[in-house]
Amino acid sequence: MKKIFTILIIMITTINLNAQSKSLYDFTVKSINGEDFDLSQLKGKKVLVVNTASKCGLTPQYEELEKLHEIYGGDKFEIIGFPANNFGKQEPGTNDEIKEFCQINYGVSFPMMSKISVKGDDMHPLYQWLTRKSENQKMDSEVSWNFQKYLIDENGQLVDVLSPKTTPMDEKIIHWINSK
Repeated sequence: MKKIFTILIIMITTINLNAQSKSLYDFTVKSINGEDFDLSQLKGKKVLVVNTASKCGLTPQYEELEKLHEIYGGDKFEIIGFPANNFGKQEPGTNDEIKEFCQINYGVSFPMMSKISVKGDDMHPLYQWLTRKSENQKMDSEVSWNFQKYLIDENGQLVDVLSPKTTPMDEKIIHWINSK
């Protein structure tokens, strides 16, 4: 009995340690071109993860996202866009159509990923991690609309979630990027 109890304690501890060690870097996603994009290549950078849509009232945020990328993107900061069609069918296009839309209308040069689902039964595993405290060890959240922003620190850990209406050039985001 004592041996079984000891084994159970070891198993529970191992499971808890594995859950706590999960980070952004544990995920590989598909780029908008269909290639694997290993998020571990972002180690040491702050990352803003945002779900996007081309036919939304908030779509003009692409302009500020690009501006933010131009000013701060590089060795210490990156933006990753995830097109999603979860809200009002506002991202109906294919990956090629989304890519063309973003480049023609907003000159998007930050990494865009393949279209995914950010809520519901088919939620992408990355967004499961972003929205579930049991996985990210920080907080529960729900993606409420297009252009919700998740702030990830240099260690790949979730720091905060910001409303879709928080603009990319908001002082809170700028301060976070510039903080140590």
